[in-house]
Amino acid sequence: MKIIDISVAVDAQAWEPDPVIHEIMTPAQGAAHMAEEMKEFGLEISPDDLPNGELLSIDTLKLTSHTGTHVDAPSHYGSTVAYGDGVPRTIDQLPLDWFHRPGFVLDLTGVEEQVADAAYVKAELDRIGYTPQPMDIALLRTRASEWVGTPMYFSEFVGLDRSATELLLDYGVKVIGTDAFSVDAPFGDMITRYHQTQDQGVLWPAHFLGREREYCHIERLANLDTLPKPFGFTVVCYPFKVAGAGAGWTRAVAIFEDED
Repeated sequence: MKIIDISVAVDAQAWEPDPVIHEIMTPAQGAAHMAEEMKEFGLEISPDDLPNGELLSIDTLKLTSHTGTHVDAPSHYGSTVAYGDGVPRTIDQLPLDWFHRPGFVLDLTGVEEQVADAAYVKAELDRIGYTPQPMDIALLRTRASEWVGTPMYFSEFVGLDRSATELLLDYGVKVIGTDAFSVDAPFGDMITRYHQTQDQGVLWPAHFLGREREYCHIERLANLDTLPKPFGFTVVCYPFKVAGAGAGWTRAVAIFEDED
């Protein structure tokens, strides 16, 4: 069995629109901190009582749930939906079996502009010789991961239009992942096309379709170019269980079983 990491790291040194704050308490600082905390409970201990004067390190982070590789829940797309009881599910309410499924990867690097439509996706499926099955996880390779940690990562990638997203959902796909910042096109591309056409349909079509049909995104994947084949593998991407959240981080992997 071969396990390939398809996640990016949460890195406070990398460029982010919402910067990550990562404070590290060293083991020595942890010992001093614990000694002070214990005094509140009437307990006395000195860092000198500990081996090397150290206890444990502690990391404190401030970041959004959309930093690093993460899963978007339906509640991220809007406050109401057109299905079920009208209330979108949050990340902690989603069925785990959505996130351990066969996967396939589509190469969007041949898209000339920054939006792939249904015709392109269908042609790519024909090229790799695969028909998606219900509950498959679709992965989109856009080459964006080459610019992780830089401003270009947030502007140089390919997204899906409504027709492409609907096509994948029509196959029964519940999770669509991308190595880019968003399953939709970059903000600049969408807003420019909106001003040119006055068509609201060009604004976040993949996200807003989630108000009509229940499904999830995995955003900010990595290493999709290293997958040895475009299908015949399993994706595991359980989202972190954050109560009431619209997204949860994930350590997504692709698993290839040994072949005879």
